[in-house]
Amino acid sequence: MQTLIWNQLNEEQKQSSLQRPAISNAKEISQIVAQIINQVRTEQDRALKQLTEKFDKVALDQLQVSQEQILRAGDNLSDEFKQAIKLASGNISKFHQAQKPKPTMIETQPGIRCELRFSALEKVGLYVPGGSAPLPSTVMMLAIPAKIAGCSKIILCSPAPINDAILYTAHMCGVDEIYSIGGAQAVAAMAYGTQSVPKVDKILGPGNAFVTEAKRQVSQDYQGAAMDLPAGPSEVLVIADSKANPAFVAADLLSQAEHGPDSQVILVSDSADLAAQVSKEVDRQTELLERREIAKKALANSRAIIVDSLEQAMDVANSYGPEHLIIQTEQPRQLLARVKSAGSVFLGAWTPESVGDYASGTNHTLPTYGYTRTYSSLGTADFMKRYTVQELNEQSLNDLAPTVIEIANAEGLSAHRRAVTLRIGQEK
Repeated sequence: MQTLIWNQLNEEQKQSSLQRPAISNAKEISQIVAQIINQVRTEQDRALKQLTEKFDKVALDQLQVSQEQILRAGDNLSDEFKQAIKLASGNISKFHQAQKPKPTMIETQPGIRCELRFSALEKVGLYVPGGSAPLPSTVMMLAIPAKIAGCSKIILCSPAPINDAILYTAHMCGVDEIYSIGGAQAVAAMAYGTQSVPKVDKILGPGNAFVTEAKRQVSQDYQGAAMDLPAGPSEVLVIADSKANPAFVAADLLSQAEHGPDSQVILVSDSADLAAQVSKEVDRQTELLERREIAKKALANSRAIIVDSLEQAMDVANSYGPEHLIIQTEQPRQLLARVKSAGSVFLGAWTPESVGDYASGTNHTLPTYGYTRTYSSLGTADFMKRYTVQELNEQSLNDLAPTVIEIANAEGLSAHRRAVTLRIGQEK
């Protein structure tokens, strides 16, 4: 890992040190994604099959996974895996059930009742990455809150061939339909619909830079579909002091580096000695990984930053806005109040990022690219929409009328005024 001394960098160098690797070729990605979306809209199922064969090297007779294949998937999985899914889904359900919003009703003044109510999105599309690392955990993170919210139709897309663990977990979590489609083409199919894939109202789930860009493009088209959040290549920032365990810190960094070559991991510490020990541990542990070559590519985009204090470490973390923020310090909770931008926070030596990815109960679908400044982690509310209600009686309308009339006159909107004055007998 490259080591940088924060206070020896100028502003341009500081910004460069926190740059994500995938953003550098964003223009090229945008153009490729636009072409894929146009191809899917034009050629529909034929385009999906062609693109699947091109990118995933799989020839498909049909895009939808059969019910027989879904039910058969469980036969190839161990009882231990099934039990793990049961326990993890239970924790995730508890946390997301607690998030379900409750209606609100107040009287803003006598006789004026205002309400906030919620309803589930009707049709949602879930994107679950596949490729070199199938992610049944992502199925739980998406499908469980969708069911809790009450979505009437839940479809799922994942690159072909779909792993049995994904099929089994999707079935257990109540997914209605599963399609063997990945990448930007899956997003386009769910956004606009094809002969086989139904159009959905919103697309949710993480993915690589191409998936993230596709979600962005279709969400800006009124004929497309809404998106949840920019959730692209995985990233983690670890804040560690001199008392941190170097092996633990290195393991957390590598747990994200192994996701993909475009992942990024950053260590921020007020101890140069600790950073040096972590760097050695990263080298040692990397050689023990099955996905060591992928991790090494991600580590090429990663670095250790030495700061003067933990307060400055928090400033660096907030500037970066990490998807995952791990605080391995002697008193981690003392820094929690200083967190401004992070997708999910992990406190202390005994809270590895892996527990949030799989089974603690929180959602691992998180904003990346620094979008934690404006976006939040995925939750039950993302599968719902809210609307307001107001109700007045004759007396309360008479009481409020002068205020409404005055503002309508100021805005020059006479029809607005008349809708009130007609009711209170001032006009015919």
